Amino acid sequence: MGRNPVERLSELRPLRLDTVAAIGGLLIALVLFPLRFFASQVYLNTVPVVLGTACILYLVRLYYQQQAIDDVRLTLPSRVTMALPTAVLLGLAALVVLAVHQGARTISFFVLASVVGTLVVGQICFASDRDFNARLLLLQIVLFALVVRGTALYVTPGFIGIDVWTHMGELTEQIVSEGRVGAISHDKHYASPFYHLLVTASSMLFDVSLRSALYLTLGLVMPISVLLVYAGGNLLVSQRWATLAAALYALASHVSMWGVHLIPTSMGLVFFLAMLYALLRVMRIEYTTRDFSLLLLSSVAVILTHQVSTFIMLVLLLAAFVAQLVFEIGPLGLTRLDASVFRTKKPVNLLGLVVFNVGLTIFVWSLTPYRDDSFLETVLRYFSETVRESAGFLNIASGSSGDAAEGGAAEAATTLLDELVPYIDELGFLILLGATFVGCLYIVHRRRAEQSVFTLLLATAFMLVFVMGFPMFGIHSFIPNRWFAFLYAPMAILGAIGLRTLDRGLAPALVVAVLLLFTLVYPGAMLFATESNIDNPVFEEHHEQLAYTESELAAVGSIGEMTGSPDGDEIRPDQGLYTDHPYQTLFSRTGAYPSTDIATVPEGGTADHNYAVYRTTAANEAVYFNNADGQGRIEQATVDRLCRPDQATVYTNGDVTMCTPSPATE
Repeated sequence: MGRNPVERLSELRPLRLDTVAAIGGLLIALVLFPLRFFASQVYLNTVPVVLGTACILYLVRLYYQQQAIDDVRLTLPSRVTMALPTAVLLGLAALVVLAVHQGARTISFFVLASVVGTLVVGQICFASDRDFNARLLLLQIVLFALVVRGTALYVTPGFIGIDVWTHMGELTEQIVSEGRVGAISHDKHYASPFYHLLVTASSMLFDVSLRSALYLTLGLVMPISVLLVYAGGNLLVSQRWATLAAALYALASHVSMWGVHLIPTSMGLVFFLAMLYALLRVMRIEYTTRDFSLLLLSSVAVILTHQVSTFIMLVLLLAAFVAQLVFEIGPLGLTRLDASVFRTKKPVNLLGLVVFNVGLTIFVWSLTPYRDDSFLETVLRYFSETVRESAGFLNIASGSSGDAAEGGAAEAATTLLDELVPYIDELGFLILLGATFVGCLYIVHRRRAEQSVFTLLLATAFMLVFVMGFPMFGIHSFIPNRWFAFLYAPMAILGAIGLRTLDRGLAPALVVAVLLLFTLVYPGAMLFATESNIDNPVFEEHHEQLAYTESELAAVGSIGEMTGSPDGDEIRPDQGLYTDHPYQTLFSRTGAYPSTDIATVPEGGTADHNYAVYRTTAANEAVYFNNADGQGRIEQATVDRLCRPDQATVYTNGDVTMCTPSPATE
């Protein structure tokens, strides 16, 4: 029988999956574009544009590819390339001096850091092959990450963030005081104690405080861990693009945040990167027992460190397993590889590893105490309640009070800056997302597809579902904000692959435009995003500061001593303490006054609380108060709105004031 026209056509030109994917992505972007008219959300407004632009660039590259691009590629003069490392080191020294002199990472600090970041990325993108020095650039990247994050830790009194006060001020201190892990048997971290044991052991070994022990261990490891992204990327691409992947990851906003807000998520991220590298290594080389042991030990370490990190790790393993099935079943001829792009290798069987990690996770979670039940049962119950009660298409209202407060602030926006800040916060992510889309299109070509790169593609896709897909349906149970730093790892590698693709295929003018976008805009966009500067927000009227001054910390300790730090059972309902968010978390998480909540300050009115604490920061920076309906919102308030004339001031240090019922009125 004769063959049909499709079969004969496929012999002449096999099905180009990358072409189909690019056209399909462009159509999806066109379909998603009108959603902006039904709901107001930054991703709905921007992702379709980013996706469409990436697909158009790839199609342009595909059908107008020039063969001699390398001969006319713009490169820096050798003298400039040789001078830039010195300029970077001088810039890093200036950053240290500036932060110490000003006592905080100010706007001028982030402007200078953006310039230094641009110099680093510029060397990677525009140095000639003869002048390119991967080791020197990696040193600059690590030093940059260390300086930008280390200065925040050095100049900030206490800790940066919210959760860290619980981990350091309660859990770790309990282990130290009792000398055993059983001291936190009531907490979910009892089954995931690696973070607390690390800090405790380091404090004893180095004979330093818990704070210093945390900074000397995890604080130093976090900047160095970006080398794992380079190592993983270098298994797939050349040194230049693997170095670019490391730089993109080191600059990423959420990665910077977990470098200063040092909690189990940070440690879980380090083990996740180690596992990602080991996974790529196993899939790319003829691995040994040592390689697979590193993969296994890294996955177990994640499980024993942090629950959310564990779930993200399982998503990565699921992506790797699905990639294995794709290449074993071989749909659409994906097994026909081009050895000049990715070396052909039989897919690695990961079924045993997936089953082991899922089984161990279920076992550990079933033994983990959480809210008077096991962690596994509580999480499943909470997820089912969320799906049943609040899930719905375009139901993008957040389930967290903090996000709800941000939403309230957005509704009240009246200035151009108010409207631009959410887009500035996401600009770096969107730029990297565009490069990631191009990288994904490149590797779906049947002759470039391989298990390792398909694992990165599927892992990125799955994570984006949790980060952007589920929240669109009102499902926030998976804490999407914790996923970004993990998501940036595969995105950085795929983004580097995407930029390499455009560099080799587009016309010189377009190549320069794309690389300049990453060089000039990406570093500043990531550094000015709110996650990069939680210790001292660049846009202080739009984002709360998650760090405190010496006087604010002293006030918490003094109020705790003055009240005797009563247990929750000893406090009557009318004796609750009220202040702004996030300051209220400091009282409750340090145990100074456990029954502390966000003050209710009606719009244009005054609070009606018996016991209230006011700090002068609330008068000119972004803090949260509840409105009359109990919804959090950013509100600047003076002291008279929290402390009424009929109340007595029982404590003040000039920056913090505590007021209580006056004896004359009782």
